[in-house]
Amino acid sequence: MRNAEPLVVGVDGGGTSTRCLVATLSGEIVARGRAGGANPRSARDPGGNLTHALTEALLGLGPRFHPRDVAGGVFGLAGASAAGRERALVLAEDAWRAAALPGLPVVVPDILVAFAGATPVPSGSVIIAGTGAVAARIAGRLIIRRCDGYGWLLGDEGSGVWIGRQAARAALAALDGRGPPTALTARVLPALLRHAPGRDAGAAPLAGEALAQAIVAAVYDGEPARLGTLSPLVESAAREGDRVALTILDDAARLLVRTLDTVRAPDPALPVVLAGSLLTRPTLVADRVREALIGRTVVPAKDGAAGAAALALRAFAAAGGPGAARDAEIEAAHRRMLAAGDTPGQA
Repeated sequence: MRNAEPLVVGVDGGGTSTRCLVATLSGEIVARGRAGGANPRSARDPGGNLTHALTEALLGLGPRFHPRDVAGGVFGLAGASAAGRERALVLAEDAWRAAALPGLPVVVPDILVAFAGATPVPSGSVIIAGTGAVAARIAGRLIIRRCDGYGWLLGDEGSGVWIGRQAARAALAALDGRGPPTALTARVLPALLRHAPGRDAGAAPLAGEALAQAIVAAVYDGEPARLGTLSPLVESAAREGDRVALTILDDAARLLVRTLDTVRAPDPALPVVLAGSLLTRPTLVADRVREALIGRTVVPAKDGAAGAAALALRAFAAAGGPGAARDAEIEAAHRRMLAAGDTPGQA
């Protein structure tokens, strides 16, 4: 038995996690999949994670599913802008072929699916702050200007990885006397080891030079995205009143607002989408960014995978595929997917 209605696939691949969903042309979400990060610059196995999330979603369709039921798909990937587009295309196409799906998916930067995953409005601005950080102005569902998103080494100011790097630096500075004492000193290493397979997080506590060297080893032994796992401990320390942690989060919020201001559309009626775990969860960074945006139309991101599926639906309709919906029907389907979207906070 075949599905009565064609399906579209939406994938949102961030630095820490990848989400995939399958939806009908009428906007009903029928299956989901999830895996680890898919940013080729920071994740350990981006291709494997894309394949896993897509395969898991398709398996959720059950025995009725046939690959030809899929009419198209959009992959919104962190690191898929011009500098990393070739690699992103290979990863997405390999995952698509591994699932034996017809044709090839459309690959776009995660910025577009974050925006479409918050609002069906075609224009506005968006800032993503999760593992990485980037902002863009959107017009007609196209990126017309962007700022940052340069990766953990060259940019991503205010991101989870940026916060984690600042936490590790603050701990090392406190240990060697360059910086003030901070609760982060005792917390950074256990947090890093908890997210390092095969490393012993329950070993005897270290101090002084031994602790400093252990922090250095833990940082350099892991993929850059793992630094983002330090962000919650900075949040905890800041809420406890640690001045170093508070300063890190204040600086992160200031940098994110500066990034957004660089590209933000001047019309206050256009939506400003806040996406990524730092801005969609109840964090101090989110509080500070929202305070700076008072008077603007702020829309929290809902589900980047739903945004990707909505873009796939629109692409299918624009191509005049069989059963393609009219504008009003597309708008209704887009809104339906957003209403049924996954929990916010994609990183």
